[in-house]
Amino acid sequence: MSSYDIERYLNIRSAYGASFGPDGERLSFLMDTTGTSQVWTLEEPRGWPEQRTFYEERVTFASWSPERPELIFGMDEGGNERAQLFRLDAETGEIENLTAMPDAKHRWGGWSHDGERFAFTSNRRDESVFDIYVQGRDERGADGQGPSARETSSPADAELVYEGDGWLSLSGWSPDDSRLLVSQAYSNFDQDLYVLDLEADEPDLEHLTPHEGDVRYQSASWAPHGEGIYLVTDEGDADTLYLAYLDLDEGDLETVIDGDGWNVDGIALDDDTGRFVCSRNVEGYTELTVGEFDADEPTSYETFPRPDLPGGISGGVSFDPDAERFALSTTGDTVNTNVFVVDVETGEAERWTSAPTAGIPPESFDDSDLVDVESFDGLEVPGFLTLPDDHEAGNGGGNADDGDGVPVIVDIHGGPESQRRPSFSSVKQYFLDRGYAYFEPNVRGSSGYGADYAALDDVEKRMDSVADIEACVEWLRDHPAIDPDRIAAKGGSYGGFMVLAALTEYPDLWAAGIDVVGIANFVTFLENTGDWRRELREAEYGSLADDREFLEEISPTNNIENIEAPLFVLHGENDPRVPVGEAEQIAEQAAEQGVPVRKLIFEDEGHGFSKLENRIEAYSEIADFLDEHV
Repeated sequence: MSSYDIERYLNIRSAYGASFGPDGERLSFLMDTTGTSQVWTLEEPRGWPEQRTFYEERVTFASWSPERPELIFGMDEGGNERAQLFRLDAETGEIENLTAMPDAKHRWGGWSHDGERFAFTSNRRDESVFDIYVQGRDERGADGQGPSARETSSPADAELVYEGDGWLSLSGWSPDDSRLLVSQAYSNFDQDLYVLDLEADEPDLEHLTPHEGDVRYQSASWAPHGEGIYLVTDEGDADTLYLAYLDLDEGDLETVIDGDGWNVDGIALDDDTGRFVCSRNVEGYTELTVGEFDADEPTSYETFPRPDLPGGISGGVSFDPDAERFALSTTGDTVNTNVFVVDVETGEAERWTSAPTAGIPPESFDDSDLVDVESFDGLEVPGFLTLPDDHEAGNGGGNADDGDGVPVIVDIHGGPESQRRPSFSSVKQYFLDRGYAYFEPNVRGSSGYGADYAALDDVEKRMDSVADIEACVEWLRDHPAIDPDRIAAKGGSYGGFMVLAALTEYPDLWAAGIDVVGIANFVTFLENTGDWRRELREAEYGSLADDREFLEEISPTNNIENIEAPLFVLHGENDPRVPVGEAEQIAEQAAEQGVPVRKLIFEDEGHGFSKLENRIEAYSEIADFLDEHV
């Protein structure tokens, strides 16, 4: 049994989402000390942090004004993802709801450089599309009163500057605050970039990236002086993303940093100095390049020493006002997430936050090994296998007896165009401590390995990714440390579908299955998912109009008679992505087949579980379920 219970592991904290204040002396970050992520501030490395928000709901981001001691943060209600924007006065602690439209989503677009305005996109007008809004920080509603006199601003304060017709998001203000950089997504692998001139009589989008087929244009940032755009793309014959510079006058796209067979994930850029941090994803690990662009040659740059950071995975870069330092979060298999501040010119990194490990010794955490598994068609499928420290015969978790190996949890990521990387997971470390092995595959369709790999599960090839899971399980069954009769499947969201599909397609392989907020039927999922998401999801899974018969054919609810392994289904009542009806129907139909089924629905959660008490209940029951059946 574990040395510590699941509640102890779930009290391991994470600090992330850093943002420098306008004076460069104060840092905000998010930390889940109270059980949900809240805003905290810190004035020195490893100093005593001050909690600034006190909500039961999670805060999703916080961004300092570039000019004043105030920040804007986002928060939804009960996991419904309809985020509202709030302003926190860092001097008085006063908080004002800036949007006050709880039925609409608000997606942050950044402060103007002078701190007088901020931008966002929202589906206020039409739930299925996002429009662009600009709002002044000093604007008030019709009553004319300040924030101290009333709880919220009037939604009328925001000016609708452009009516969209799809999934629009913002990538920031131009250096002179006259334009906004706009992205439109058609799928995870196809986007366009536009510029919106706010000073035009009738603002309209200028198309920067006309193209045919699927091309990614991501992580776009204004270059100094606003004459060009830096972005990552796979335009041309590239399979993976590279960093490029787009000249706005000429329209030319030039390569700046090639990924050399791996994705350049993104760039964080200070548009005053030209200093930047660029990240490359190499087999799931982060490789950083820190540099400064030449003011006269935008594709030329000098580099600075690479920071030495623990864990192997870093991101979320925020420069201080003079771009002499940047903050970022770092994590790894055995390293819980914390914020470090790096000196740009020396590369010296200093840990600022002290997110604790709940008294659990970090040296007790286990590292993963990167492995490759050959699938049915010869494709090499990468994955991360973590074995418990003590995995001799009979030391497995659950109903371990005198077998020759340990039980294993096959944890399948969602997305599907996502990637499992060796970041810290308190849940994984808990089960490792209980004697379970943990295997995290990146089956075909995962991101991080090029566009071709990601497209190998599109629409009619969907079940090939499930066949990858079978190949991984057969590989695990042959592994000397694994008990082949005690293999459990676990996954969330699309990973939940993968669990259900693996249980119905390959029923003999599994001792149990755990479906968290998963898709049980693609037709009912697409019919009931949020209006703003349907088009993006159909681009990946197939459309109701053209592919309904196929989607019905592969849906686990229509193959439920094959399922044999005990099933645990968990979901959030407010899930806007995968409606709770998916959990209800699979649990009911599996039970009718005589399958042992548990079901757990949280009334105050959405697509996943953000509240500590709910996470404790969920994973306590998962542990009991695995003890009983594995």
